[in-house]
Amino acid sequence: MRIRTPILPRKNPRHLSTLPTINLDNDINNCLQKTRFNEPQKLFHQTPIAGNIFSWNAMMKPNLGNGQTEHAQELFVEVSLKTRASWNTFLSSLNKSQNPEVVYKGFLEMGRVGFKPKESTISTLVSAVSETKFNVLVPQVHALVVCLGLNMSMFVGPVLMKWYSRMGDVEGLGRVFDEILVKNAACWNALVSGYMEVGYFKQARRVFDKMPERDIVSWTSLIDGYIRNKWVNKARSMFNKMNQKNVVSWTVMINGYVQNERFREALKLFVLMLRSDTRPNQFTFSNVLDACAGCSYLITGLQVHSCILKFGIPQDLVLSASLVDMYAKCRNIDAAFCVFESMQEKSLVLWNSLIGGYARQGLGRRALQEFDRMISTGINPSQVTMFNVLLACRGSGLVKEGERQFNSMDCKYGIQPGLEHYACMMEIYGKAGQLGKAETLIKGMILKFDVVLWVYAAFRKIHGGTGKRSGVIEFRPSKEMKQRRNIAKQKALSQIESPVEVK
Repeated sequence: MRIRTPILPRKNPRHLSTLPTINLDNDINNCLQKTRFNEPQKLFHQTPIAGNIFSWNAMMKPNLGNGQTEHAQELFVEVSLKTRASWNTFLSSLNKSQNPEVVYKGFLEMGRVGFKPKESTISTLVSAVSETKFNVLVPQVHALVVCLGLNMSMFVGPVLMKWYSRMGDVEGLGRVFDEILVKNAACWNALVSGYMEVGYFKQARRVFDKMPERDIVSWTSLIDGYIRNKWVNKARSMFNKMNQKNVVSWTVMINGYVQNERFREALKLFVLMLRSDTRPNQFTFSNVLDACAGCSYLITGLQVHSCILKFGIPQDLVLSASLVDMYAKCRNIDAAFCVFESMQEKSLVLWNSLIGGYARQGLGRRALQEFDRMISTGINPSQVTMFNVLLACRGSGLVKEGERQFNSMDCKYGIQPGLEHYACMMEIYGKAGQLGKAETLIKGMILKFDVVLWVYAAFRKIHGGTGKRSGVIEFRPSKEMKQRRNIAKQKALSQIESPVEVK
């Protein structure tokens, strides 16, 4: 017989009660409000049995928020009287740590000790396991909801419908909707989004037309579905029919234009948004800056930056990365560096924007310096980072450095080279006239890419003005592959500014 090992180890309680419960709870809450997270644990260890469950719920959150999952579990073990609310708080906080296995095991342990899950518990579990290797549990969770007779109208139904659509299970999506007795707007919206997710456009529109009551979320869900399936004109048509628009609907439509590289239309729509007295948020400005970067409109980008300062929008990591990218692509690399240095916390996306900016401007050695500085801070590179590094080597003709960085991707950083990395390396060899290495690289490719491979008789490299050209293989990735790899298409810089004026 197999002995089950619980996820939470059991400890012997210590009876050292020295403080009344009310005083202990007040002291713990005061320490938490002053962000002194170590003192509450010491207080409770002095009086373990007197601790109020609500105080312990508050104590677990900062530990889980800081990624200290094991420490949070140890704290939870010491709670003498656990309730269903404390289990729900524990699972919800574990979900924020992005550890689906721990959430799943905690859910099982909750049932083993006799606590019945409620709707919010199921919602937390489904959110944790979906889009992971545990997504096969979603149908089982659905069956558990039916067996327990839980209400699917508020939380469970829309969450299950969302993840059935992510799995491409249309039957499961419709089954959940039919099982909901009282269908509110959230359930109808989830069905519309679900059909759009799997590409059932006609069914989504039919459900939208049958909705007893539509809100802004209903319209935005339909518009977002059209955008994700490249039906931008249809999305704009539905957007124009909306009687009420909020910042989310405006941002979704602007983002749709940016995703489909219709940058001027995105900027014009942003102007209409300002005239409608709708206040943009940081996500709106991030998309608008991407539009300015896409068509290299520096003056418009400066106007948008001034709007950000005027509205008092906080510059988070996403918005700062868009600012750096915009200035870099508009050839104002000094301004990009100033924005970068102004951020106390620098994310990988922010580093990628700066390194890529230097690489595109032909400042390869400076890009490599920033890459080394990023590594020294403890941030690991991504595929996009390494592409920017190879791009820097290509622009500056650094063949040996390019080889070193390319070889370090797998052995040092654990990054599998993709199509764009091979293409960049072949361009490095081609510009240096090292055709033998380029051919060897092609023969050594172990991946099959959906690309078109041309063999040219010439690389357009002129030797000494004689017009002689040497042969090389030119490797061109398809547009779809570049989009899938999230490598932004580099646009030619234009000296013609946008006719759109942002005030």
